[in-house]
Amino acid sequence: MLSSRNAEVLRHIILYCNEIEENMGRFGAEYEVFQKDSVYRNAVALCVLQIGELTGKLTDDFKETYDQMPWTQIEALRNIVAHSYGKIDVEGLWETITGDIPELKTYCSGIIRQLDVLMQENNTEAEDEQEKGISMD
Repeated sequence: MLSSRNAEVLRHIILYCNEIEENMGRFGAEYEVFQKDSVYRNAVALCVLQIGELTGKLTDDFKETYDQMPWTQIEALRNIVAHSYGKIDVEGLWETITGDIPELKTYCSGIIRQLDVLMQENNTEAEDEQEKGISMD
């Protein structure tokens, strides 16, 4: 379900979500600026493309378990950005980065927090078992 591979993919997705946020902070969070600035659009489009690419690396089991995100649609965004041949839907991309990306980041971050808690619990249990084994000798 949540293998280390899936966790690593999620961490990379979060990094690209953060990069989109950084670009919005650098260039501004106004649609008019985004619409006029090709450097801004291209920087964000590359991040969206990478998120779509990474989503394709999540296991099917993971996508079925964590089904509150439209993983197939997110993966399809990669193809839309990659194969748009210079005709990116600027308004659609803006809606994606201002609405969908923050939701995706929150969702992925929540899964990573769950994983971190589970790993901490497992480490504590292993340490407890190890201490019991040592003290019984």
